[in-house]
Amino acid sequence: MDSNSSASQQAASEGAWDCVEWDYPTPFLLDVSVEEKDIDGLQHVNNAVYVSWCQEAGWGHSKALGIGLKDYQALDRAMAIRRSEFDYLQAAYLGDSLKVATWLTGNDNKLSMERRFQLVRASDGATLLRARWDLVCIQISSGRPKRMPTSFKEVYGSVVVEA
Repeated sequence: MDSNSSASQQAASEGAWDCVEWDYPTPFLLDVSVEEKDIDGLQHVNNAVYVSWCQEAGWGHSKALGIGLKDYQALDRAMAIRRSEFDYLQAAYLGDSLKVATWLTGNDNKLSMERRFQLVRASDGATLLRARWDLVCIQISSGRPKRMPTSFKEVYGSVVVEA
């Protein structure tokens, strides 16, 4: 993981974020600043942008744990989204400072994992979005479900929090 992205990650207990009520303990955090490109015709962040932020946070978390795209390719395995749910609770606007929190909340150590997200605004601590992904381990070369390699079980399994 490069130093630029690790520098943008912070422990949940630092600074202005002390009062945030995270859904689960010890989140992986991604800092987000809402930019013009994120805004749609209704003058708020487009729903598809929230999805991309969650994807960025999920990959960032995986990389921070030591499993990146090159590892997936070398193992011919990946955790693919089987199902996703996004609950849009409030809108984000140009200039908002946000944090995307993510956790692994389930892992059967065979095929499936669950990842959850919470998006919070700095100015008022409001939760803007909650999301959940059901993930399945696939063999990249075939696209078919395949058991998790040992490294997935050990690394991902070590950080699961109870939902």
